[in-house]
Amino acid sequence: MYATSCAIPVIKSTKDYQVYRLSPNDSNRLAIIFDSTSANTSLTCCIEIFDVGGQTPPHRHQWAVEMFFILKGEAIAMCDGKTTTIKTGDSLLVPPTGTHLIKNTGSTRLYTLTVMVPNENFSELIRSGIPTELDAEDMAVLGRLDALIPC
Repeated sequence: MYATSCAIPVIKSTKDYQVYRLSPNDSNRLAIIFDSTSANTSLTCCIEIFDVGGQTPPHRHQWAVEMFFILKGEAIAMCDGKTTTIKTGDSLLVPPTGTHLIKNTGSTRLYTLTVMVPNENFSELIRSGIPTELDAEDMAVLGRLDALIPC
């Protein structure tokens, strides 16, 4: 038997994403899709955009599992001393406590769908950064060129 009530789902488009750069010199931007602030859940889901040569610093999470789905580009992923090449269409799952980094090794920007469960203060870290925006190249990759046109 199915429930007779359903919560209204949270729906967002690219024009709704809040985009941040963690520090002025960072080569990556993060566009929050859903997080504890916007969806009242212990999940952080974002688009991570790496400039050419950009990378995350080596880091680890105490409890969280982090998943990267490569939307466009190519990179190397390092986790606990192991290195692998990843490219468009690949997925990477990083277990808790795995010290890891992702580095864009391609000639264009790298785009990943990044999901962390539980949040483990990831969205708070992102939101403490410098607000920025998606540009035309980002919108072309994310498939919503019409979102650049103000309503």
